[in-house]
Amino acid sequence: MIPSIQQAETYLREGFWQNQGLWADHSRYVGQAARLIAERVSGLDPDRAQVLGMLHDIGRRFGITENLHIIDGYDFMMRQGFPDVARICLTHSFPLQDIESCFGSWQPRKSLKRDGEAEKQRVAALLSEVTYDEYDRLIQLCDALATSKGFCLMEKRWVNVVMRYGPNPYMVPKWKATYKIKEHFEKQMRVSVYEILPGVKENTFA
Repeated sequence: MIPSIQQAETYLREGFWQNQGLWADHSRYVGQAARLIAERVSGLDPDRAQVLGMLHDIGRRFGITENLHIIDGYDFMMRQGFPDVARICLTHSFPLQDIESCFGSWQPRKSLKRDGEAEKQRVAALLSEVTYDEYDRLIQLCDALATSKGFCLMEKRWVNVVMRYGPNPYMVPKWKATYKIKEHFEKQMRVSVYEILPGVKENTFA
């Protein structure tokens, strides 16, 4: 069971007012990308794909908590009664299923009084229990295809992430894993993802 598209939009609007930022529009574009791909892949539900994409970053509603948005989103969606969405909150940052591959910090501001290392280990334990399905892979891909302004080449999104968080020893393996996901869906669609996402050229080179 997952929320409707309308419910997902309500969650985004409420979350934006709690923590205003680019993350909400980024999430909408991830949802749109997921829908456009799902419409062309047998066995995927476009509505489900869109909702999962829209809510992958919902943990950011709780503020600027760096990587803790992963577990914050997971916990929030579990409380709401949507474990399938919670799972996407958990897996979206890990096309390479390794806790160390996540860009950014696990230690939030001291004022938050949270044990980032303990939260990291909890994410690692939860992640180790997941066997990825097509929706996990789809949202991981779409997260790399969308900014807050629209769709773009994955490389532009990756450069943006590295500029914000710095390089990571797992950077190249993570990129390779995402390329494999892209190829996986393109093989099923028989078309490049860039051909079905509008505005890629304009947004990439703007």
